[in-house]
Amino acid sequence: MHSTRSVDLEEGNIEPDFQIGKKHRTWEGCCVKELFNGKKDQQPQLHHNSKEGYSLNLSPSTSPAALGDRERTCFNGMRNKSQDSGIAEMEELPVPHNIKISNITCDSFKISWDMDSKSKERITHYFIDLNKKENKNSNKFKHKDVPTKLVAKAVPLPMTVRGHWFLSPRTEYTVAVQTASKQVDGDYMVSEWSEIIEFCTGDYSKVHLTQLLEKAEVIAGRMLKFSVFYRNQHKEYFDYIREQHGSALQPSVKDNSGSHGSPISGKLEGIFFSCNTEFNTGKPPQDSPYGRYRFEIAAEKLFNPNTNLYFGDFYCMYTAYHYVILVLAPAGSPGDEFCKQRLPQLNLQDNKFLTCTEEDGAMIYHHAQDVILEVIYTDPVDLSLGTVAEITGHQLMSSSTANAKKDPSCKTCNISVGR
Repeated sequence: MHSTRSVDLEEGNIEPDFQIGKKHRTWEGCCVKELFNGKKDQQPQLHHNSKEGYSLNLSPSTSPAALGDRERTCFNGMRNKSQDSGIAEMEELPVPHNIKISNITCDSFKISWDMDSKSKERITHYFIDLNKKENKNSNKFKHKDVPTKLVAKAVPLPMTVRGHWFLSPRTEYTVAVQTASKQVDGDYMVSEWSEIIEFCTGDYSKVHLTQLLEKAEVIAGRMLKFSVFYRNQHKEYFDYIREQHGSALQPSVKDNSGSHGSPISGKLEGIFFSCNTEFNTGKPPQDSPYGRYRFEIAAEKLFNPNTNLYFGDFYCMYTAYHYVILVLAPAGSPGDEFCKQRLPQLNLQDNKFLTCTEEDGAMIYHHAQDVILEVIYTDPVDLSLGTVAEITGHQLMSSSTANAKKDPSCKTCNISVGR
């Protein structure tokens, strides 16, 4: 049986328990959790109605006749106990309906609902059943996500649900609600479950990205000079650009590599460039994972006082080295407006990753040594502004970051809000 977690949202307590209380219900000396431990297809569900009180429902594949002697004795004991409890004489609690989700962020949301005023004064708690929506393309060999059962004291609605330990950014969830009344013996009388609704959490905010930025600054290392941005691709790619786009590189939507909550993934349009150099030569490396043909363009063509610089992401792919995504956007362009609303802006002359300064009338450029920079330029770039030539090194396919997933266990590049 999956263990579940209940969270008292008001007191902030996290405790393992059966889905409707702060302790395991026991009948005839037998614990529900122990009884069905390891039998996923026999998970019990505790329900209440006005005629029978509490009843323990098993899945369709299980009946008391299919249980062993100990399980059958315990099951019958639970059924008899619920019928004799006296709770059946009490009036049913109102069932939540018309559930509304609002103020959604990457790790919180507000929830409210309507309910009949009848017996409303007896409600002491709300039970919230929160689950990740099943992904048909998910890995069948991975463990399923543990359902989260939240226990909250009955507070005025809407109620805020917040917690990075059970909410991830950009993730679809289902939610249902029960009302509950705590009894003198510590058990709960509960309503029927509400309808199930779906919602999706949001992206990282600027606050969360600033936390990532600060972590990236710690390992950025010293600054090295560079003079060109470059982009590697196959020969066919550049032929296509010349024939179909008049020799102008076109922005495309960023893939889903990097942090799961990054607001630029799948949304920002741009062209990827690199600028890292070999420390012993000061020039771009001769190897590339993206193709044997390289477009090089002078740094000042893309990075100058008329462009704005933004921090986009910080991640790794289960390796010792880390990637920092930066965005260069011409001031006032659509890309600049997109970034201004969502990303932390960096000072062009003074930051830990990529700088542009003037010395004796010339522009001098530096990049961080200890991280791999991926620079997104948000406007089209004409090939006539630079050169295309074949590199002498190898194509390192294993180093590609296309749609690469971030290592969620890395303490260097993860923040507590999500992955």
